[in-house]
Amino acid sequence: MSNFAQVAGVGMVKFCKPGQQEPYRVMAAKAIREALKDAGIELKEVQQAYASYIYGDSTCGQHALYEVGQTGIPVVNVNNNCSSGSTALFLARQAVQSGAVECALAFGFEEMQPGALGSNWEDRESPFDFMLSALEKSAPDAPAGPLALRMFGSAGTAYIDKYNANPDIFAKVSVKTRSHAVKNPLSLFTNELTVEEVMSAPSIYAPYLTRLMACPPTCGAAAVVVCSASFARKHGISAGVEIIGQSMATDIANTWDNPIDLIGAKMTKKAAQEVYEQAGFGPESIDVIELHDCFTPNEVITYEGLGLCPEGGAEKFINDGDNTYGGQFVVNPSGGLMSKGHPIGATGLAQCTELTWHLRGTAGERQVENANVALQHNLGLGGAVVVTMYRKA
Repeated sequence: MSNFAQVAGVGMVKFCKPGQQEPYRVMAAKAIREALKDAGIELKEVQQAYASYIYGDSTCGQHALYEVGQTGIPVVNVNNNCSSGSTALFLARQAVQSGAVECALAFGFEEMQPGALGSNWEDRESPFDFMLSALEKSAPDAPAGPLALRMFGSAGTAYIDKYNANPDIFAKVSVKTRSHAVKNPLSLFTNELTVEEVMSAPSIYAPYLTRLMACPPTCGAAAVVVCSASFARKHGISAGVEIIGQSMATDIANTWDNPIDLIGAKMTKKAAQEVYEQAGFGPESIDVIELHDCFTPNEVITYEGLGLCPEGGAEKFINDGDNTYGGQFVVNPSGGLMSKGHPIGATGLAQCTELTWHLRGTAGERQVENANVALQHNLGLGGAVVVTMYRKA
């Protein structure tokens, strides 16, 4: 057995629309208990915990964990925008791999409001002020709109213009993703779509984004137990999954020069390259991927950032079916954020949960055959991206 940190247990609740959720404390406790049960351990074995969320007061993490038990361990509350869940995982893995602890818990939750994301702090500077200024310079004709729509919508337009691609690729990604969600009982949306339905849905950002190209605001929770190889042996954990590479990257000086890089293309590429170096191999060995498809243009752009296809090659990649079953990679077998939902603090940990099931061979009807290596991509504007590679233990 190697000395990589391992995913020993995973758990999540089914995500739901705002207004239909249980309190975050209850949802998180359910996910934590499921992850502990999956690992075959009790909370007293956990030495540190990292709680991710962005909508809530400080120490919400403690409030949620106390529902399961009060063991006196350090609890770190994590807010890193939409990459919060995988940031918590990054910290838990780092604590274990460094030898600081033998077992750590990462859990995330969110209770979201309906509608487009907005700021809760209008009385102070926004961390997105500089990004919006950069967008106005690089895409002066971009329509007005809520922050995320402007960012990802402008990036989609820039991609089509730069590579002279057919805008229907964004709809084709929605159709592909929903075809996967049909087989996932934990997905919020399970009805299949057609390209025509997606293209003719109400426009949310001109000229290309429609409502069926955007993920819905949702509520939910997920949890992951991370441990050392020696802890796994001691506790008889035999269904573990190794984290063989993980990197977090943030924006660098020239990442705001155009709309595509503004939404994280360059930092995705940086993190992915670091992960491939850590693992000792590249994307050619990956079987299954969960990536951050908050809007379908981001999935298209991320194919290239992760090195799944050449720059400008996403249209061919999509049309050849290399992003689904029978192709080179199965991308978002869960249905992704587009179908499963995106409760921000839980998203990265739900991605980890899905990939762990595939590597264990327990993903049911959507199981990726002979899955041995998995890749995760979780992005937050403002910004941070976490890329993680997993392998069967």
